[in-house]
Amino acid sequence: MALSAAAPRLRARRAARALSPYAYVAPFFALFAAFGLFPLLYTAYVSLYRVELQTPGQMEWRGLDNYTALFGDDYFWTALRNTFTIGVISTVPQLLMALGLAHLLNYKLRGRTFFRVTMLLPYATSVAAATLVFAQLFGRDYGLINWLLSLVGVHPVDWQSGTWSSQIAVSTIVTWRWTGYNALIYLAGMQSIPGDLYEAAELDGASRWKQFLHVTLPGLRPTVLFTIVVSTIGATQLFGEPLLLENSISGGISHQYQTLGLYMYEQGWGFFHLGRAAAIAWVMFLLIVVLVLVNTAIARRRVRVRVRARAREEVVR
Repeated sequence: MALSAAAPRLRARRAARALSPYAYVAPFFALFAAFGLFPLLYTAYVSLYRVELQTPGQMEWRGLDNYTALFGDDYFWTALRNTFTIGVISTVPQLLMALGLAHLLNYKLRGRTFFRVTMLLPYATSVAAATLVFAQLFGRDYGLINWLLSLVGVHPVDWQSGTWSSQIAVSTIVTWRWTGYNALIYLAGMQSIPGDLYEAAELDGASRWKQFLHVTLPGLRPTVLFTIVVSTIGATQLFGEPLLLENSISGGISHQYQTLGLYMYEQGWGFFHLGRAAAIAWVMFLLIVVLVLVNTAIARRRVRVRVRARAREEVVR
């Protein structure tokens, strides 16, 4: 009788132990479903309808017309081109400078903790505050940048009206904010590389530059791929910096620096076309997925090529 009475308790305890891990992770999945998955699916649903901001309850079926109208809009292609160019001229210098700063911080310097902390200050600064300061720096008449250029005989540049000049101004803000953040990520990756590799390279007579090329960079491949993917996602979603540069959702008079994020905001909250804004959001999502897959494929192909090259060298030896 005692054994038969204890059997259900043992089963209950075993079931509780088996289900307890799922109970611990259930809050995350519940929050993700409520604030991540549901908005994503609902946005896809709304993109197939004509929905106006004034009357969100009145939905008219359009199918893929929002997408076809989007691809027929010249301003969409302008925003897509601006997003690509701003992303390139902000991401490439940003990651290169971050790699150089991380390499310097990896040495045993005095006060290196202080320098590492200062790397995060731009990242911790508000986007609005940083953009407003840079908007003053890039002012046409009284900006500090034009004053410095005048010292070397360069005429004042209208940074906000020109196509390339405005995109360079926006890219400068992005580079300033994210360089230190990526530098610390690279620094963490460098510190995970075994010191024995550097000692072996030094014994072989390799200079510090050759150690950086043949030891540091190969050890940072996964980290570099991670920063490229994250920077690509951030560049595609760029919104705050171009919005606050001139406080315009159109990205300038001729849309010269309007990104996809600004274009989506303009369609949804400027022209009140929520259905088209949802279609833009899904195009941005698919674009990010494609870019991430392309970056991953390129990185894997490079790894395969290097592995094959090493295998050939070993066979020759």
